[in-house]
Amino acid sequence: MLLLRSIVAAVLAVTAMSLSPVAAQDYPSKAVHIIVPQAAGGGTDTFARAIGQKLGERWGQPVIVENRPGAGGVVGTEFVAKAPPDGYTLLVTYEGSQAINQSLYEKLPFDSLKDFEPIATIAVTPFLLIVSPRSEIKTLQEFIGFARAKPDKLTYGSAGNGSVNHLLGEMLKTEAGIRVVHVPYKGAPQAIADVIGGHVDAAFASVPSVISSVQAGTVRALAVSSAERVAIAPDIPAIAEAGIEKFDVNPWWGILAPAGLNPSVVRKINADVAEILKTPEMQQLLAKQGATALQTSPDEFRRLLERDIEKWRKAVKASGATVN
Repeated sequence: MLLLRSIVAAVLAVTAMSLSPVAAQDYPSKAVHIIVPQAAGGGTDTFARAIGQKLGERWGQPVIVENRPGAGGVVGTEFVAKAPPDGYTLLVTYEGSQAINQSLYEKLPFDSLKDFEPIATIAVTPFLLIVSPRSEIKTLQEFIGFARAKPDKLTYGSAGNGSVNHLLGEMLKTEAGIRVVHVPYKGAPQAIADVIGGHVDAAFASVPSVISSVQAGTVRALAVSSAERVAIAPDIPAIAEAGIEKFDVNPWWGILAPAGLNPSVVRKINADVAEILKTPEMQQLLAKQGATALQTSPDEFRRLLERDIEKWRKAVKASGATVN
């Protein structure tokens, strides 16, 4: 009986090994759907459509990008978590949603790590602190000075409680010793629109989602959240330059799939994304968004996600943000 079990196990192992390359060779044989758990027009949407177009060209199959925003990214992310792990439903999301929600929600309908197969990172890009061009505040130092002189007078918008936009504001408040009132929205585009309209004083927004508005002069950028300035906007100082040392938030964007996806398909998608990221066309596209390509293996991406879940767990606890 023991010998029979050993033979069966060996046969199954050989069968799995023989099927694995076939799965990768045949993939994809139909349209692939990329789910974006944030609203259209934001940084995640921008990157998803850029990488989706290139993957579609490479695969010779349609790659359809579908926005499923809601609940800080939970709606779209849950949809992918419960989808069949066949490679035809993928998730393009970012650190702010995948790593933060695990600590933010008391009853999350999925596990941000266990229920997903990290496939490939795409890019990293910082956030900008913006105000209306009509605002009297023209520098980060003036923003901090005003907030210290008049506590709770200034307001800042975000994409919702516990979002990166929100937590960046809380970090700035803590590090600068200021009090500013948080105004949560259902998405970053609405917060940006209300900064432009003068309904809130400021907001943190990802570079891809707001750089065109900065360049057009419809918003004024006071500072960038990364440790160093970005090439696309070298005149915008880093927050660290205002004396807030070690302030460095530069979130990643990446592709994940439901847990259980065939490893050969994971490797294929990862390799294809890596080749796309190396092309001058994609690097130029990312640069125009203020982003830098980030290439990792699936295992490296998993370890990155593990570290960031723990990093943001501390930030969420410090902010006191919760969502039921």
